[in-house]
Amino acid sequence: MSSVIEKKENNIVTIKIEIPSEEFEKALNQAYIKNRGKFNIPGFRKGKAPRKIIEINYGKGIFIEEAVNSIFPSKYSEAIEKHNLEPVDRPVLIDENFGEDSNPEFTIEVTVKPEVKLGEYKGVEVEKIEYSIEDDAVENELKNIQDANSRLVEVEDRAVEEGDILTIDYKGFVGEEQFEGGTAENQELEIGSGSFIPGFEEQLIGKEVGEEVDVELTFPEEYHADELAGKDAKFEVKIHEIKVKESPEIDDELAKDVSEFDTLEELKEDIKNKLTAQKEEEAKIEMEDKVVEKACENAEIDIPEIMIENQIDMNVNDFAHRLSYQGIDIEKYLELSNQTMEDFRSQFAENAKKFVTADLVLEAIGKKEDIKATEEDLNEELLELSKQYGQDIDKLRQNLSEDDMEYLEKTKIKKKTIDFLVDNAKIV
Repeated sequence: MSSVIEKKENNIVTIKIEIPSEEFEKALNQAYIKNRGKFNIPGFRKGKAPRKIIEINYGKGIFIEEAVNSIFPSKYSEAIEKHNLEPVDRPVLIDENFGEDSNPEFTIEVTVKPEVKLGEYKGVEVEKIEYSIEDDAVENELKNIQDANSRLVEVEDRAVEEGDILTIDYKGFVGEEQFEGGTAENQELEIGSGSFIPGFEEQLIGKEVGEEVDVELTFPEEYHADELAGKDAKFEVKIHEIKVKESPEIDDELAKDVSEFDTLEELKEDIKNKLTAQKEEEAKIEMEDKVVEKACENAEIDIPEIMIENQIDMNVNDFAHRLSYQGIDIEKYLELSNQTMEDFRSQFAENAKKFVTADLVLEAIGKKEDIKATEEDLNEELLELSKQYGQDIDKLRQNLSEDDMEYLEKTKIKKKTIDFLVDNAKIV
């Protein structure tokens, strides 16, 4: 087999691949053997007709497509390896020649990874990130702990007040018609939370357990269900329970109940330390983002649109996967959020381009600086994964494919390249 690059421009490479006639003839014969049982030829038992007879009856090219499909993938891979190309999309066959007096030829086009012209990436200036943990941050965390350890207590001797948590049944009507999705039983509702349609919660204040209330309101003009937007509606509501949140005191007793500490002061100190560690990690990530952004700004790169579209595909699939854990499919989500898939995908476009750009620039810097992932580096990554999935590291290693290990290696090189940029940045 021989292959030559005919042209290379705008990240699209045209390759002509020539296959020796005898090799293609073998592929044609294999296609004949595989498919001969499908042909009925008068005078021959099914599957016993010679190849020449089948070609006379059905056309000389009857087995060509099957032969091409069997031989093309390996020849394409050989050409890609020979010319040191990195495709980012599937190849497209644009021409083929099966002349009797010449070797079969295929001409293909394929989009490849773009060339990155690096600018300044060592010694880039970034502002120092300052952070501090204020007392109110610790107090807010304590209030969260207090809230998490609160309990609901039923109230029977008074009417509904702001902040109460009710258990209610309701039915929604537009005119005389009960509308879909407007009915629930034993629904919890915190008065003042704003979780229901504006005007709903306020009309329950002052009502009592057992009382049946007609709540009249108008749906917002921008309501997600078009058939209800701007419509007048009535809800028949029955109040079953009124509960209030009873919170523990923020004191030494609470500290003992929720932590290993004996005093509130010790708990506060621990919270402050954890918040400080969190801020330090956030500052580290922000610093990394800044130096990578500077390196990308200084580089020249023409990114093929398909790379951005592929990244958007990954983002959308990841989002859909997370939605599935909530029992919602992507089509239902789009319906509820009143948007098309095209609108939804467009939200990822800017970040997808940034991600692809950063990935390409970091890869180019890693190659230029000869940054490698050592065996020790890979073991660190494997250890981190084993903790994440709660799996023995040796068993995890056995379950990972070559592609998985290659991805792990690239991930580690990327991390080390980012560390290299941070270490060589000028902090001002």
